Amino acid sequence: MEQDMLREQALVQMVNEHQRMLLRLCYVYLRDEELARDAVQETFLKAYRGWAAFRGDSSQKTWLTRIAVNVCRDMQRTGWFRHTDRRVTPEDLPMAAPAAAEDQELMVEVMALPPRLKEIVLLYYWQDMTVTEIGQALGISQAAVSRRLKAAREKLRGMLEGGDCSDRAQSKEARSAGV
Repeated sequence: MEQDMLREQALVQMVNEHQRMLLRLCYVYLRDEELARDAVQETFLKAYRGWAAFRGDSSQKTWLTRIAVNVCRDMQRTGWFRHTDRRVTPEDLPMAAPAAAEDQELMVEVMALPPRLKEIVLLYYWQDMTVTEIGQALGISQAAVSRRLKAAREKLRGMLEGGDCSDRAQSKEARSAGV
């Protein structure tokens, strides 16, 4: 009986501390507010059921992020999800602060990144997670997180400077040839 009370108190604390962050994360993954809310609810349900298995090797935030990412990936695998249009614009993000034009342009480009790069950028810059926490949350090595973060930065730099990296290299060659 006392174990259940402790588990319920821990759940209430986790919801109060992490619900907004998880909602934003799930929204970016699923591109639908109602699905994101369902994913967050499922995340907390799984955390409640798996509370005894939480060893404390990582922070609650990292543990919940991993659960949420897996829930979102499971939802994305469904046939219904794959056959609907889910484009996200910066204005669609829940609880978003008004953004400057440069911020909106950056967000549009971040959303255009491949999923493996986008999730790293969002966790690192939006959720203020460390490389170690991201690795734990996604179940990948710190080196893989660093490589993906570097690749995402390079891709974003190329996109924001007017095309991808290969376009930039070609335009540099054209300038040096006097074209």
